[in-house]
Amino acid sequence: QVQFVESGGGLVQPGGSLRLSCAGSGFPLDAYAIGWFRQAPGHHREGISCSTGRDGTTWYANSVKGRFTMSRDNGKNTVWLQMNNLKPEDTAVYYCATPRGGTYRPDDPLDFGPWGQGTQVTVSS
Repeated sequence: QVQFVESGGGLVQPGGSLRLSCAGSGFPLDAYAIGWFRQAPGHHREGISCSTGRDGTTWYANSVKGRFTMSRDNGKNTVWLQMNNLKPEDTAVYYCATPRGGTYRPDDPLDFGPWGQGTQVTVSS
């Protein structure tokens, strides 16, 4: 059974950094694309980054491009999201997930699952 556990969230001041981790189990991480998503209060879940796996291609949403970097260690079945220059609008619960099928849009949470509990990121002074 595919499972993810997200961690690394917390409270950080604007301009600060956090590194989120996503530990996967029940599948070989290197065979799968992995996406990072976030959901702010009152907002829909949105895709912010997606790594396609073996070919090393990574997509970023415009809202995080240049500030967030996704990396993965297939040997440890873990994916990270390095978040720099954080802004208050980055406040959200962050999730990782794998696509449900072979065809997916990296920014569409409906194409991904199952979902873990997420990790809360709060950017505030």
